[in-house]
Amino acid sequence: MTDIALGRKAGTSFSILVAITFAHLLNDLSTNLLMAVYPLLKSSFDLTFGEIGLLTLVFQGTGSLLQPAIGLYTDQHPQPYALSLGMGCTLVALLVLAFAPHYLLLLLAAGLLGVGSAIFHPESSRLARLASGGAHGFAQSFFQVGGNIGNSIAPLVAAFVILPYGQGSIAWFAAMAFVGLIVLAAVGKAYKRSGHAQPRSRTALPPQSAVSKRQVRRAIAVLVSLLFSKYFYLASITSYYIFYLIHRFALSPESAQLCLFVFLTAAAVGTLIGGSIGDRVGRKAVIWASILGVLPFTLALPYVGLPATILLSIVIGLVISSAFSAIVVYAQELMPGRIGMVSGLFFGVGFGMAGLGAAVLGELIDLTSIDFVYRICSFLPAIGLLTAFLPDLRRLEPIAYRPD
Repeated sequence: MTDIALGRKAGTSFSILVAITFAHLLNDLSTNLLMAVYPLLKSSFDLTFGEIGLLTLVFQGTGSLLQPAIGLYTDQHPQPYALSLGMGCTLVALLVLAFAPHYLLLLLAAGLLGVGSAIFHPESSRLARLASGGAHGFAQSFFQVGGNIGNSIAPLVAAFVILPYGQGSIAWFAAMAFVGLIVLAAVGKAYKRSGHAQPRSRTALPPQSAVSKRQVRRAIAVLVSLLFSKYFYLASITSYYIFYLIHRFALSPESAQLCLFVFLTAAAVGTLIGGSIGDRVGRKAVIWASILGVLPFTLALPYVGLPATILLSIVIGLVISSAFSAIVVYAQELMPGRIGMVSGLFFGVGFGMAGLGAAVLGELIDLTSIDFVYRICSFLPAIGLLTAFLPDLRRLEPIAYRPD
C-alpha cells in the first residue's frame, strides 16, 4: 500500500479504495451495534422509547456537530493518521458499551461512537475522491457500500452473538475495531507519502465551481431538506423497525433482526448502484428517482401484511439508499475547493437528522403508537419535489468560486 498514487486520472486506486471501504465496514458495524442491541438494552435497563431515542441522538448528534468542523480543518491541514484516531475512539466506546452498569455510561459510549465516526468520515470520504481516478460517483458509492454492509451485518451480530451471550459480548468486537485501526494506519502512511496530505497554500486559487455563491446556498438548502426527508424516514427503520415488526406481527426479536438485515442489505446494493448510475446520467436524476421515487412504497408499507412488508422494505432500501452518494458528490461539485468540509457537512447532517429523528420519533411513539408514527413517516419522501430547484451541473460552465 506504500506505492499508491492518489487522484491520478489514469484510473481508480483500488487498493486504497478497498482499504478505506473495509475500514468503513468495520466502523459502521461497530457503531451500529448500539442500535442493533436496543431490544437488549431496553429490557436490561428498563428504557423507554424516549431514552432509546436519546441514545441515538447523542451518538449521531455528536457526529453531526463535529464532522463539518473536522472537515473544514482538514481541508487546510490534512491529517493522515486521523483515521486511526477515529477508530481508536470507536474501540474504547465498544468496551464502555460492553460493561456499562447504568444508563449514563451508555450515553457516554454513544458519544464516543459519535466522535469516532466524526473523525473517520470526512478524511475517508476525501480519500475516496482522491482514489477515484475521476469516477467520483462510483468511488463514493463503493466507499459508502462498505458502511452499508457494516450496517446490515450489525443486526445479525446482535441476533446470533450479543442477544444469546449478553451485553458483555460486545467487548469481543473491540478486536475488530483494532484491526480497523491497523488498516487505517497503513492507509494514513500511504496518504502521507502520496503528497496529498500537505497543508494547502494560502495563495493557491480555489478550484472553479459551475454556479454562483447564491445558487450554491440555495442548492445546499435543498440538499439539506432532502437529507431531512431521507434520514427521518430511515430513523423510523433503523431504530424502530424491529419493535414495529414485534408489535404488529408478533415476531421474535431474532426474526425481526433478520428482517432488518434484509432491509439494510438492500440499502447496501442500492448505494452501489446509485453512484455508478449518477456517473452516467447525472446526480440530479438519481436524487429525483431516489427520494421522490420511493414515495408510493413508503405510503403502502404501514397497511400491508408481513410478506408484503418485507418485500416493500427491500424496494425502499434499494431506492432510497441510492441518494446519499449522489448528494455528497453533487455537493462536492458545487464547492470543489471544500471537499473535506462538504463531506463533513453532509455526513454530519445525515448523522444529525438520523439522531434527531430517532429522538423525536421515540417520544412520539411513547405519546401515540408505533403504527401512527409509521403512517406519518410514510409521507416524508414527498419532500423530494424540492429537487426541481437544483441546477443541472452538467449543463453549466465553471465560474470563479470563492468561499468568502
